[in-house]
Amino acid sequence: MTVVQIREEQDIVRARTTAKEAARELGFGLVDQTRISTAVSELARNIFLYAGEGEVHIEELNNHHGIRVSFIDHGPGIEDVDLAMKDGWSSVRAMGKGLPGAKRLSDRMEIHTETGEGTTVTIEKWLSPSSKLRIAPSPKPRGGPSLT
Repeated sequence: MTVVQIREEQDIVRARTTAKEAARELGFGLVDQTRISTAVSELARNIFLYAGEGEVHIEELNNHHGIRVSFIDHGPGIEDVDLAMKDGWSSVRAMGKGLPGAKRLSDRMEIHTETGEGTTVTIEKWLSPSSKLRIAPSPKPRGGPSLT
């Protein structure tokens, strides 16, 4: 697992870049790498904006079947998760795309929050069967006629 501390705005870029590189190493294509890095950027920005600081944990999911990224802070928590998941809603006059946008870019999203205690948001993106085929080792040639 890789941990990226979020304390300054530039840490958002570090989290995004680290997640994109991890996704590439796990065999995700460029489109999914971009989806993952965009979701990470949005959720890391939420840590910075709402809690001031926190951590992003990036890890492989189930032996090359995907990636899990958790965003952990000890900020004020989310008072109304259902409201926060609505497109366009923001408590700080932002665009309101962070949580709902990250959910759309992920295969799974889980939010644990307690007012005054903090929030943990976990997203997962799974490798598609075609991606899994790309990262599988090539079979070794057996004896027989050569095709070259």
